[in-house]
Amino acid sequence: MKRPFAYITAPWGGNEYENTENAARYCRAVYDAGFTPICPLLFVPLFLNDAIPQEHKDGIDIGRDFLRRAHVLVVCGHGVDETVKNDIAVAERLRITATTLDGILTVKGEGRS
Repeated sequence: MKRPFAYITAPWGGNEYENTENAARYCRAVYDAGFTPICPLLFVPLFLNDAIPQEHKDGIDIGRDFLRRAHVLVVCGHGVDETVKNDIAVAERLRITATTLDGILTVKGEGRS
């Protein structure tokens, strides 16, 4: 079965370990809801150094390219930061549906997690 891509965004904090755990949990929930999760936070830092300006920009570009290929943008976590706002704006401009993790789970009929 071919699953539609779902791009995961969230207001990531400063704790890399916590971000990774949360991202993996969000991806699992989206997968369980029938989508193929895309979360650059889980893999881009493995090969790009965010402290190098060009690599920081390249990481943003990689994320945007994946968002363009997604069927839906899933906003996870609590609150909204500039990254989430930018992801929502890009999705809106590209006419990609944006929803929350609760919205994805409710559609599937699982309710809240």
